Amino acid sequence: MKIELLAPAGSPEALDAAIGEGADAVYLGLKDFNARLRSANFTYSQFEGALRSLRKMKKKVYVTVNTVFEQREADRMYQFLKYLEQQGPDAIIVQDFGVIEMVKREFPFLRLHASTQMNIASARGANALSRHGVSRVVLARELSLEELKDIKSETNLELEVFVHGALCISVSGLCLFSSFLGGKSANRGMCTQACRRLYHYADRSDGKSGYYFSPNDLQLLDRIPDLAAAGIAALKIEGRMKSASYVGAVVSAYRLVADAVINGGDDEVIRRSIEQGQEILRNDFARAKTQYFFAKKIDAQTQRYGEEKRDNIDWLNPEQDGGTGISLGTIQKVKGSGNERRAFITPPKELRLSAHDSVRIHKNDDSARFTQKLIFTEKTTGSGCWISVTEGSTGDHVYLIQTKEMRKRYAPVIANNANSKGPGREKAPFPLSANKEKTGKKSEAFPEGFYAAVSRPEDLFIIQSSRPERVMLSMSQKNIKALLADNRKPLPFKPADIILTLDPWFAQEAAGYETGGISADIEQLVEKGYTQFIVNNPGHFSLFKGYEKIKLIAGPWLYMFNSWSLSFITSFGVDGFVCPLENNRQNLERTLGLKSRNSENKTGRKKGGTVSHQSKFFITVFSWPPLFNIRANLASVLDFKTFTDNRDENFSLVTGFDGSRVYPQKYFSIIDKIPFLKEAGFGRFIIDLSGSAVKKADYRDLMNAIKENAPLPNSGRFNWKDGFYRLEPKPYSEPCAD
Repeated sequence: MKIELLAPAGSPEALDAAIGEGADAVYLGLKDFNARLRSANFTYSQFEGALRSLRKMKKKVYVTVNTVFEQREADRMYQFLKYLEQQGPDAIIVQDFGVIEMVKREFPFLRLHASTQMNIASARGANALSRHGVSRVVLARELSLEELKDIKSETNLELEVFVHGALCISVSGLCLFSSFLGGKSANRGMCTQACRRLYHYADRSDGKSGYYFSPNDLQLLDRIPDLAAAGIAALKIEGRMKSASYVGAVVSAYRLVADAVINGGDDEVIRRSIEQGQEILRNDFARAKTQYFFAKKIDAQTQRYGEEKRDNIDWLNPEQDGGTGISLGTIQKVKGSGNERRAFITPPKELRLSAHDSVRIHKNDDSARFTQKLIFTEKTTGSGCWISVTEGSTGDHVYLIQTKEMRKRYAPVIANNANSKGPGREKAPFPLSANKEKTGKKSEAFPEGFYAAVSRPEDLFIIQSSRPERVMLSMSQKNIKALLADNRKPLPFKPADIILTLDPWFAQEAAGYETGGISADIEQLVEKGYTQFIVNNPGHFSLFKGYEKIKLIAGPWLYMFNSWSLSFITSFGVDGFVCPLENNRQNLERTLGLKSRNSENKTGRKKGGTVSHQSKFFITVFSWPPLFNIRANLASVLDFKTFTDNRDENFSLVTGFDGSRVYPQKYFSIIDKIPFLKEAGFGRFIIDLSGSAVKKADYRDLMNAIKENAPLPNSGRFNWKDGFYRLEPKPYSEPCAD
């Protein structure tokens, strides 16, 4: 039995620790296009040196290219992928469908692994990617052992599973919170960890605060035998932002157990190895541990239309802050200045602090966090202790994150660190299929006009007062049950005027081939005349094979930010595209090959009679964007509906059988930009009201504002105007500094 132990290498020191403790493979990022831009990462010369050394050791190297890229970055992505193909890592880990398309066309020797950011939680999703050259899928972290077994039984792809490290409250790849707060998108490697922040009740008089969305850390050490038996190919440790000592400790623990399993040890041998590993992990200086969804029992048949249930949430503790390390209590007083500045704390009695230990200080109001190495410590009578600090004040929390004894020295992996200029400067060819339709032919699948999106059938009765062209209804389990009921009240819209929106979270429990799941629902819905669907996950496409009159729209969660990803999605035969909520006007125009609306050509029409894809694009002009998409009903631990942050931004929490979502109370609106969008050739606009129950007066006011092209109060542009926050890279023609 063979199973790969895959470790993070966020720095050369972490690489040394991972290999020194026996990792079979490492994953690392370079300076661009990876989901951990705030980690040290590798220069090109360091990467090439590591690759040479690890090849000799027969270790594998996977390079993270797991962010989405904009159209203006297509040339740099092309250069980067060409460079990687020349260097020959064992695989690249990708999120953007555009990267898959570019590799498939231009760099066929690169091996592709699908990132957990791709949100693959079903065999249908994995097999959809397999048909496009992906050889391994890093599955979403929100899956049970039962689901992992089912997925493996229905796919031949290699499956990789996270077994240890930090978790996100939002489903992998479906978080918009950080991006909404300032363009620092998690899909671009710029996450500001909104889930780890301090929040306050907004609808309670007591004003109680908490770290409502900060989950514990994953630890599946004792489940390695189960994972090996399930046929999982690789055990992945999270931690490219962690220290070398952390990486070394975690790898050593998992190596012990993995070896016992691989070598066929009996139950007693495996039990002892797990105990030894757990002892090592007691000092990993991380958060409390959880097995997350791993042990959750899924019964797709009995739970599909059951009563709303409250999940048992044992992986979320709003009382603990978002930090890591061993708590040393709070700062009780501060004195001195400069190098003599010190803080008084009362650490646990069993801890003995010393110079060169590292601590992290969290401001009491969660406004900032500081990490520093202690210059001196001074024990006092009793349990108190003075420690050196350059930051911090009374009431701030202090955590021990590393002791000087933990700094184990490892043999360096990188033997030769010669300069490298990295990628070249070639231009990327344009994927012609990405934005061209047949000459002079315009899409007839969906008429131009306004489309209203709602979450409940009862909202359809309200929006008929100002009737949109068609409506989009969330395809939740509750709504499916209502639509299929024989005795339901007639709706004000015919099935031909209703477009059903599939949730981007598409787990094995709903997608299983054997249980029928959502496939059976779609068959019944089609029989009743519902033939238009919005798909938001690669696995959704296989649900509609064999249907002749189905019309599909590629939803915003398929992240079409460039012409290459658009070309990839086009190959599935969709009839329309919804612009991603994080997108901006300039990038959309670049993706479609349009000139700016400020230029002479305002129509967006190409010379020679060719029609661009804006004839198929839907633009969301009003929405409460779902910032967190959570695979759990959080009602059992969070019994409120609204909350606020330290910047007095207000948010809503919606819980239910299908999971939980967080929405901003400040909505996204570009309704005043509709005339300009029409000039550019766009004609289909979405008014997304699915973030809350629709009120008649609010809907009337919104439609009046649209008629007047008026900007709305209490609204924001999201990324539409300013785009993503972007770190400008150094030119590839210059050597990267070490």
